[in-house]
Amino acid sequence: MNLWRRLSGRNRTLALTGAGVLVAGGLVTLPVTAAQAATQCSVTYTTSDWPGGFTGTVTIKNIGDALSSWNLGFTFPNSSQRVVNGWSARWSQSGQNVTAQNESYNGSLASGASTTIGFNGSWSGSNPKPTQFTLNGTVCNGGTPSTSTPPTSTPPTSTPPTSTPPTSTPPTSTPPTSTPPTSTPPPGQRVDNPYVGVKGYVNPEWKAKAESVSGGSRVSNNPTAVWIDRIAAINGTPDSSSNGAMGVRDHLDAALAQGAGYIQFVIYNLPGRDCAALASNGELGPDELPRYKAEYIDPIAAIQGDSKYRNLRIVNIIEIDSLPNLVTNTSGNPGGTVMCDTVKANGAYVNGVGYALAKLGAIGNVYNYIDAAHHGWIGWDSNFGPVADQLKAAAVASGSTVANVQGFIVNTANYSALKEPYVKVTDSVNGQTVRQSKWIDWNQYVDELSFAQAFRQKLVSVGFDSNIGMLIDTSRNGWGGSARPTGPGPMTSVDAYVDGGRVDRRIHAGNWCNQAGAGLGERPRANPETGIDAYVWVKPPGESDGSSKEIPNNEGKGFDRMCDPTYTGNARNGNSMSGALPDAPISGAWFPAQFQQLMQNAYPPLS
Repeated sequence: MNLWRRLSGRNRTLALTGAGVLVAGGLVTLPVTAAQAATQCSVTYTTSDWPGGFTGTVTIKNIGDALSSWNLGFTFPNSSQRVVNGWSARWSQSGQNVTAQNESYNGSLASGASTTIGFNGSWSGSNPKPTQFTLNGTVCNGGTPSTSTPPTSTPPTSTPPTSTPPTSTPPTSTPPTSTPPTSTPPPGQRVDNPYVGVKGYVNPEWKAKAESVSGGSRVSNNPTAVWIDRIAAINGTPDSSSNGAMGVRDHLDAALAQGAGYIQFVIYNLPGRDCAALASNGELGPDELPRYKAEYIDPIAAIQGDSKYRNLRIVNIIEIDSLPNLVTNTSGNPGGTVMCDTVKANGAYVNGVGYALAKLGAIGNVYNYIDAAHHGWIGWDSNFGPVADQLKAAAVASGSTVANVQGFIVNTANYSALKEPYVKVTDSVNGQTVRQSKWIDWNQYVDELSFAQAFRQKLVSVGFDSNIGMLIDTSRNGWGGSARPTGPGPMTSVDAYVDGGRVDRRIHAGNWCNQAGAGLGERPRANPETGIDAYVWVKPPGESDGSSKEIPNNEGKGFDRMCDPTYTGNARNGNSMSGALPDAPISGAWFPAQFQQLMQNAYPPLS
């Protein structure tokens, strides 16, 4: 993310009493005068270097009077050293002089408080450390040596790499790895289920949208997830149609202000993202794994790792619509894509997920749940086991271990019914199993609850912890309203029986975009069933899955025919109509007509 901005406004000059700057583990003591008596500060500066580039991490600690704003200054010793892009501050450089001004969310620094900012830089010849830092115009001098280990990864500048990608590895084996950055986790002790006993964060941006639709106040106080679907969303995107002005830190601060016990983020920006669809393609190309690490995951981890949030349970939903694609949508599968082949061969998905798990999992109050598709995607024997193996391979990639995985989530942003009360996969009609019906199509499961519980057992069997929990996204799988069946279908044929009794009213289980007839599902709650940590609303109801027609935008959102209500389908949905609503905006943008339908067809119904 390019954060080049020219700073404006005058610097405040504060007096200090004593000083020192910690630079790469060494303490430099500088003289002070008796006139410097109001404020003290210390700065820790560490770097992770690679040929021609580096990542700088700067921690500012206020050990004097409280500050309402700050402006950090330092000088690069080498004229070739440059700040390329940065985060958590407004960075600029003139000659060798660098300034970083606070963002709106981190300007206040109480006495004893710290804030961490960072940047990617370039250099030639050598990369020496600055020897003096100023805060609001006054030299910083004090503090103790840092015990944190600087990052050991090798992110580049914003230009993608041109080197040959890693050698392909089978999904069942451990892919090429890289060593993740390490740091001391902040205070905070993980609990078995982060959703138990505390209230969830209500995103004020989604709440306002929901309440803009008549009747929306009935559900607007439910917790929904915050989607970080591009680098710019880390700091907020006020001019975006699919993200809000609030960044990650803004949401965390708002969660503290609400007294929330947990907050949910969707980590969603893999290189070559969503390789089998177009509506949600991302900003990073398939070879931009170093950018994903340095410009996306690292800044998110730096914010989530701030000790001020140590008592907040931070739930990360890790990269939806990613790893299962490496099993089901590569060459040899119906509808396999070149992009899925590419990210399987170069390890982008596996190593990206592994890196995210390792980096975020090092924070003591973070809970990572990996996306595990849904029953209509991997419920067949040919997909069920291989996807579990693929998830395990990612969980131990890039220095991660299964200990970084709290659990898994199914049905994310999808519509599969939670329970099918009138159709069981073991039913038969006139001696024929219902599995041979067109709707079930030999799948082993007909709903998300039975699938989630069975898949959890499979995941434990391939090496995940026996205490892992499952989440089920119930934001849009209620399927209520007048079309909801009240009993089994007729026993004249397997198709008549299944189609007449199933509550999921989609044309085909492979349809996923803005589905007509869908409704709000179970409201978020903890421990609803055995093995299920929570029902959650990870996809905020009313946010589009993709545009009904091509809409030019600069947010990395493409057009997928599965979102076109006139589309007659492809091999992945049995060449069926898409079932999509008309007049939809780009993915993530507010779609009030869909939200109104979701409330109308809610199950359980809204009062």
